[in-house]
Amino acid sequence: MIRLFKHYVPNAVLLLGLFDLLLLVAAGELGWIARAHQIGMAPSSIADRLPQLLCYALLIQTAMMAVGVYGADALQSLRYAVARLLVAVALGVIALSFLYFLIPQISFWRSNLLYAMAASVLLLVLLRILLGKTLGSQAFKRRVVVLGAGPRAARLKALAKAPGAGFAVVGYVAMSEANRVIPEAIARDAIYNLADHVELLNASEVVLALEERRNSLPLKDLLRIKTTGVHVNEISTFLERETGRVDLDSVNPSWLIFSDGFSSGRMFSSVFKRLFDIAASSLLLLLTFPLILLTALLVKLESRGPAFYRQRRVGLFGQGFDVIKLRSMRQDAEAPGKAVWAEKDDPRITRIGRIIRKLRIDELPQCWSVLKGEMSFVGPRPERPQFVDDLEQQLPYYAERHMVKPGITGWAQINYPYGASIEDSRQKLEYDLFYAKNYSPFLDLLILLQTVRVILFPEGAR
Repeated sequence: MIRLFKHYVPNAVLLLGLFDLLLLVAAGELGWIARAHQIGMAPSSIADRLPQLLCYALLIQTAMMAVGVYGADALQSLRYAVARLLVAVALGVIALSFLYFLIPQISFWRSNLLYAMAASVLLLVLLRILLGKTLGSQAFKRRVVVLGAGPRAARLKALAKAPGAGFAVVGYVAMSEANRVIPEAIARDAIYNLADHVELLNASEVVLALEERRNSLPLKDLLRIKTTGVHVNEISTFLERETGRVDLDSVNPSWLIFSDGFSSGRMFSSVFKRLFDIAASSLLLLLTFPLILLTALLVKLESRGPAFYRQRRVGLFGQGFDVIKLRSMRQDAEAPGKAVWAEKDDPRITRIGRIIRKLRIDELPQCWSVLKGEMSFVGPRPERPQFVDDLEQQLPYYAERHMVKPGITGWAQINYPYGASIEDSRQKLEYDLFYAKNYSPFLDLLILLQTVRVILFPEGAR
């Protein structure tokens, strides 16, 4: 894996992205040549139109990232990848048309764009047909040796078998666990030199998955392995990297304290984030004001009660604030005055409410909270005080999610479908802690792009 701005990118995805970029440049050039040949124009040097080609390729590839072309599902299924590619190219061309209107100097002819679109889809699909399952094969997976044979090691075994896993476990070493559950694990006593054993298995990483670490850490073995150039990781760090979330079952306070992350040196990033929030929320409120008014009118016509409603939420450092949303439920949805989790096919949701929830239109008035500084565009979703009180009692480290400003969209929202239970909140908390721990402008940009996928392909919206 390659680490970019605190975010890990699998080698296979990085390689595929580079191939795609080259093919998109080639597709843009093919489109230009085809149109030039059609009108009898002699083609000039490619260097003369390199800025246009790069602009075309980068914008189409950005749309591909936004709709999930590089996600695990798209890497595993050709049919899934083709569907997402078609959507991405269409969105990219719409964005290009707008950009060409603003900056005519970097534009193709519109006829060039048509040919380039067709060539792009053809080349990108052909690349995925040729590669097949190569990108998900053992050749691109890191070879891992697990020290441990208990339940924690079993979790790594299950994770390695999941579709899209970026690693393969090539060996287990039992370290005198009382509750051994990996039958194929080799006992440490049966291995003369553990560093030589790891090298023999051609492993690039060793993961420490001991159930009890007190007086059982093989320090000499780990030192020798480390000095041979093999990475050594504790299971919590490994799971964080592989799953994109902080695993609550394996972390402890000392890991959170001493691991990388939660950096206070974020002054530049914080200023940049706030400036972006102000500019983006102002623009979005201006552009969507007619849509908000129309939706408010429809809400008002369908059911009695106000079109907008205020709801108390918990924000940065546990401070309360009022969030404004378009009403999507009946006015008496919580008649007793008690907060109630939303359910699947919740009968309290109106017909208009179901539509605006699917399209996230009900979230648009929250841009006012972003403009005021109570929220950000990206961050953990703010919860209601009643839920927060319960969750802080039942989930460890829940209060730590309030160390960053809440957001309209977030790492949990793009990675986990909507849930309304303690277990769902636990899963979402793991993603929220990952975001709080690894925040960077790059991660914010990635989340904003992936939010397009969530809007276009809504999963579990309630």
